[in-house]
Amino acid sequence: MSSRLQSIIDGIGPIRKVGVVGMGYVGIPAAALFADAPEFEFVRGFQRDSPSSGYKIAMLNRGESPLKGEEPGLEELLAKVVDAGKFRCTPDFSGVAECDAVTLAIQTPFKDPKDLIPDFSALTEGLRQTGRNLSEGTLVVLESTVTPGTTAGMARKILEEESGLTAGEEFCLAHAPERVMVGRLLRNIREHDRIVGGIDDVSTARAIELYRPVLTTGKIIPMTATAAEVTKTAENAFRDLQIAAANQLALHCEAMGVNVYDVRAGIDSLKGEGITRAILWPGAGVGGHCLTKDSWHLERGAQVLGGDLWYPHGAESIFGVARMINEFMPRHMVHLTLEGLKRTDKSPEGATVALLGWAFIQNSDDTRNTPAEPYLAAMEEAGAKVRVHDPFVERYPGIEVSHDLDAALEGADVVTIFTGHHHYASLDPARVKELSGKEHPVIVDGRNAVDPDAFIRAGFVYKGIGRGDRNNHPIRE
Repeated sequence: MSSRLQSIIDGIGPIRKVGVVGMGYVGIPAAALFADAPEFEFVRGFQRDSPSSGYKIAMLNRGESPLKGEEPGLEELLAKVVDAGKFRCTPDFSGVAECDAVTLAIQTPFKDPKDLIPDFSALTEGLRQTGRNLSEGTLVVLESTVTPGTTAGMARKILEEESGLTAGEEFCLAHAPERVMVGRLLRNIREHDRIVGGIDDVSTARAIELYRPVLTTGKIIPMTATAAEVTKTAENAFRDLQIAAANQLALHCEAMGVNVYDVRAGIDSLKGEGITRAILWPGAGVGGHCLTKDSWHLERGAQVLGGDLWYPHGAESIFGVARMINEFMPRHMVHLTLEGLKRTDKSPEGATVALLGWAFIQNSDDTRNTPAEPYLAAMEEAGAKVRVHDPFVERYPGIEVSHDLDAALEGADVVTIFTGHHHYASLDPARVKELSGKEHPVIVDGRNAVDPDAFIRAGFVYKGIGRGDRNNHPIRE
């Protein structure tokens, strides 16, 4: 333990002013919760005034959430902390100098999963901006999911170079990974246990002080910074693996002519001491910022920190295989679509497809790594005309997203459900068929959103993920 760093912290006293770098799906709810905590006097949100995201600054300062979709309580909480004068968003990073603690919640994608090289450019810029304005005794916390070894390695190096201060001696440094899911951001931050790992004991203790006030039922689990990085990447790798297992089972069930949801219910029913059946749901593909890349962060961490690995790793590891299966599912949706068209003696060339759902997760506007994108590309390559509908997504580069469901369905040869938005669960077969104008329109359900039998009775050709019991049904005349 550094007695010098501890004496600096003692001189500063409790954390009163907090900075949050990155106003996205993690930074916005975190900033609002910090601002709502009575332990903290003021919170600054730091956001680049860029053409793509600068609009968030004015919205946040009006107490409005730039995150669309259903986020219970977020808009109200933002309005509350802005009205109370406890939160302000700014592009001016000089305000970091007045903060006792600064968190960074910036995306960390991979340039190309084939070579497992992460794109840390945005995070690096955030670290540099923070470092240039860092004051002695400040706590810096990376909330971004990173390759294990990043906090004590690259992040520490950049902060020290820019600030002229030494981590562990003159400022605190820790990793406390976010553990949130779109649609339940506030609840997840409050209720999920918080992993906190400092580069030393003083940093860990200071980070615990920062997060304790925003937790309700969640508890803090302390560990080293690198262990915290491994924990985050591993928990997402395991979730991706569980989804892949469900997807592989669904494909097998289709091949064997059975209903994967019946099988899943049967598996899930076996409970008792020592029995774990954590079976997730199959679907049209895995999207989002986390699961699509965190397995690769974990794999890269093992290669960078572990040296010459003698066991299966990278694409050959069980996590790499899981990624391959989950990335295959949009291609399987294409296969189901083509099979459905074949049953109606139609070619994909010139066919009209109503693609329902562009967000990667239900009742959200989050389109990061949406699995609908490779499906759209493949269908257009096959000659189909694809219309995209999503009730929450406002815009997407190069894609026209409609909010008019009837217009999207009009004249459609195929209706493909890619996202489980609640709007699609209430689709009326008779109305959809009327809008399509087709005797036997095709419906491809990638999220088990609709009742197959209702659409089959209405004369549809039905295809669904894991629905081997229905995918070859007789067509009703």
